[in-house]
Amino acid sequence: MSIAENTELSISRVFDAPRALVWQAWTDPKHIEQWWGPHGFTNPLCQWDAKPGNAILVHMHGPQGSPFDFDMPMGGAFEEVIAPERLVFITNAMPDETGQPQLEVRNGVTFEDCNGKTKVTLHAIVLRSTPAVAGAIAGMEQGWTQSLEKLAALLDQLA
Repeated sequence: MSIAENTELSISRVFDAPRALVWQAWTDPKHIEQWWGPHGFTNPLCQWDAKPGNAILVHMHGPQGSPFDFDMPMGGAFEEVIAPERLVFITNAMPDETGQPQLEVRNGVTFEDCNGKTKVTLHAIVLRSTPAVAGAIAGMEQGWTQSLEKLAALLDQLA
């Protein structure tokens, strides 16, 4: 797979929860730490204050015994926060040996009221990447799909 700038991914999902609750699940760090990342991943550190210009810091940890059984720091910042309609944030991850992120992604998330349910559309654009993160980019759709499955389960508990 050739890693090109501007690799894009769009995913939409309708959640059986009101928009205010879905928005809260995307903006409250206590909720983010429960659903962020693929199945089996945890977030022992989650700093997520959804205000324009504020920093993001999440340490994802893979399942015990897996090749990802270590903390993987993800940084970033919020660019746009329009409650309860839209979030735009940059994430950067997979630092190289000098600490420079090898992957930078702009994420835009919209929240649409659908008669008491909420349609969430995620649009992610790879802004910068190195060949070393080809596997992460190849797994981006699966990772987001699994995160959204975890979000759906959390919303079921919160509703």
